[in-house]
Amino acid sequence: MPHIAFIGLGSNLEEPLSQLQRAFTELDKLPGTRLAARSSLYSSAPLGYQDQPKFVNAVAKIATKLAPQALLQALLQIEREHGRERTFRNAPRTLDLDVLLYDDIQMHEHGLTLPHPQMHLRAFVLQPLLEITRDCAIPGIGSAQQALQNCTDQQLEKLADAAR
Repeated sequence: MPHIAFIGLGSNLEEPLSQLQRAFTELDKLPGTRLAARSSLYSSAPLGYQDQPKFVNAVAKIATKLAPQALLQALLQIEREHGRERTFRNAPRTLDLDVLLYDDIQMHEHGLTLPHPQMHLRAFVLQPLLEITRDCAIPGIGSAQQALQNCTDQQLEKLADAAR
């Protein structure tokens, strides 16, 4: 039986729209994995380090046979193939892929915490997540809809997405 995982996607370097479109295709090609749904694309201001371009963000729902750590390693490989460099925290990036949710698992292992520890604080995660799964609950946190209501200071712009 495949597991259901939600992946956060973000980019603000080297044609972010193209980076995310390619990443959706690459997620669908992971071993034992299929892309079940994808959100619209959203533009958002950077959090943390401010002196950088706006981000393009989205969320993908996948059905996968990969275990959580194997999925994380596959996502890191996709990031590397997109030229991701980790120069400092919240730095600009060609592609960022985060495991947001994996079934209803709560865990903390080396390099992977589920659910993603910051997801309930980020409108650029919550809005696209709710677009593809309206009744989403974040294990240990509660309703994603309620969490989004606590992010009213974060502005998002839904982008036209001709490739959907």
